[in-house]
Amino acid sequence: MLRRDFIRLVGGGAVFAATGCASAGPDPRAAWSNPGAGETDPRKRALAWAILAPNPHNMQPWLADLSEPDAITLYVDRSRLLPVTDPFNRQIVIGCGAFLELLSLAAGAQGLTATITPFPLGEPAPNLDDRPIARVVLSAGGQADPLFAQALKRRTNRARYEDRPVTPDAAAAIGAAANLPGVQFGSTVSGAARDRLRAQVFEGSVIEANTADAHQESLERTFLGAKAVAAHRYGISIEGPAIEAAVATGLLTRARMAQPGSWAFKQEIALMKAGSESAAGFVWLTTAGNSRAEQLTAGRAYLRANLAATGLGLSMQPWSQGLQEYPTMAGLFTRLHADLTPDGGRIQMLSRIGYAKPIPPAPRRGLAANLKPA
Repeated sequence: MLRRDFIRLVGGGAVFAATGCASAGPDPRAAWSNPGAGETDPRKRALAWAILAPNPHNMQPWLADLSEPDAITLYVDRSRLLPVTDPFNRQIVIGCGAFLELLSLAAGAQGLTATITPFPLGEPAPNLDDRPIARVVLSAGGQADPLFAQALKRRTNRARYEDRPVTPDAAAAIGAAANLPGVQFGSTVSGAARDRLRAQVFEGSVIEANTADAHQESLERTFLGAKAVAAHRYGISIEGPAIEAAVATGLLTRARMAQPGSWAFKQEIALMKAGSESAAGFVWLTTAGNSRAEQLTAGRAYLRANLAATGLGLSMQPWSQGLQEYPTMAGLFTRLHADLTPDGGRIQMLSRIGYAKPIPPAPRRGLAANLKPA
């Protein structure tokens, strides 16, 4: 009975959907409730919103230094990187871009302007170092952006999407919101191009699942059941009634998920297949080159695209495996770029879109955990 119930939930997309089972620990989603309330420092009010930004594997790698009055210096916590699947920290920088864009929107809602200087001490390469990602100065005169109204509703929805088409006009509206200098937007919501991408993103998931160190990196950041989620408040959350039972009986463990051919491994693959096949369409963001500044801008554009999709009632999920730079992904990486950027450029983000039932937000560690110690 447990296996049948669990398989039914997998097929319906409940796994990874954060169904909000109760736990005895602190609420891992408390940061989503009235962000910034009670804060007198406008920088902290803006940062309380910024930490809700999407980021790779929900690692929340941000450290904000508030030692300079009226300014925020953003650093990366290098203990929260993804060295196997993101070997050059490109995805982490994109997540920082999303953070900065949401911070800017939150500042505008306070009547402030956030002036952002990317990489004030230079762009680190090939990997991030201790230099800052950005310096942000807040000043009077900002205006609210309508996109900010969607910030608390925004989700990364990994569930199966509904069998309901997305119109080209809806995709175009997402692209209009993401229209930042240096970022090109692409989309497909029907036909052979969409079907090819459905197959390609699933192929990326299978490659990663069968690349032991890449798969293990994701599993180490996966937390099974409400108790584990509440204890960590980052990473990939897997919750729900059947999950609690499967964890309690030992049917579902990270070790079992790591074993190709096991029941848990097969269910993970089945979930990925259901998700890819249910994609109503795809959107992607491309830059001419692959500089750190371009990665950061792509992240800002992605946050805006995600908020615009939310406002249209659409769900969105990045499907990044085929864009990653480790050896076993090289063939798919090349084919995706040949298909989507035949004239050159670097695809920074590729996401599926569609309609889905609402889900709770992903856990967050809270504002204090993202402030650099004085």
